[in-house]
Amino acid sequence: MNGRPMSRSRWQRLTARIGSRRESQVIDVDDADLEIVASCADDAASSSTVLEGSSWRPADQAVVRHFLALPTSRVSDAIAVAAIDGYRLVHLEQDSPVPDGHETVVLARVQLVDALHLSQERSRMASLGSRHGGRVVRWQVLQRAEGADHSGR
Repeated sequence: MNGRPMSRSRWQRLTARIGSRRESQVIDVDDADLEIVASCADDAASSSTVLEGSSWRPADQAVVRHFLALPTSRVSDAIAVAAIDGYRLVHLEQDSPVPDGHETVVLARVQLVDALHLSQERSRMASLGSRHGGRVVRWQVLQRAEGADHSGR
């Protein structure tokens, strides 16, 4: 499961309805209660170093966000390619400067995170950005606050 998008199986959805699994375990890229547990804008920084120095919890699901600066004319193509791997466009307020004719695109998906698979995803996004005339600006890992109960009970 590491490095691959997390989606609930039919069995998980059914058992969550009857309460045998806590609904709080399921997260979505748009959840407002997620907090940034690891983040980096340095291409040279290793994923393992950043994760080790963060509050990231390896056993918990996470949302991984990649911020790319892409030429405006190539944005829709890049989003379509990323969607093949389960990434979704996330609309966030951006204050990062980008070159004229470019815009910041934030792509995110839910997955279990470890250093190896995060490095692979960073490489995948760098390649995506390069193929579409842009570059990766930064990445983030988000998780729910530790110990938070979001089951609605």
